[in-house]
Amino acid sequence: MKGPGLFSMLQIVAGMSMAGPMYVLGFQMVMNGNAPGGLAFFALGLVAMFAPTYLVRKIGGPRTWIRRRLGRTGSGSDGEERFDPLKDR
Repeated sequence: MKGPGLFSMLQIVAGMSMAGPMYVLGFQMVMNGNAPGGLAFFALGLVAMFAPTYLVRKIGGPRTWIRRRLGRTGSGSDGEERFDPLKDR
């Protein structure tokens, strides 16, 4: 059984570290009677929790960054070129 890799775990930790304080603040605001403000912080926490994963998937992972630095395009094992979202730019 293959579990999440180190990079996936770092993404989760980064998201939780940004979202955790927002959740606590949102909970406190809801408990003190400021429901709209608390719900806004819950929503911001939800966005912050998934932002690192979204950015990494959008711009590529560490292998993609290294390939760009070295100037390689990277091709698949079957000779087909891999999809690169930044290639058309």
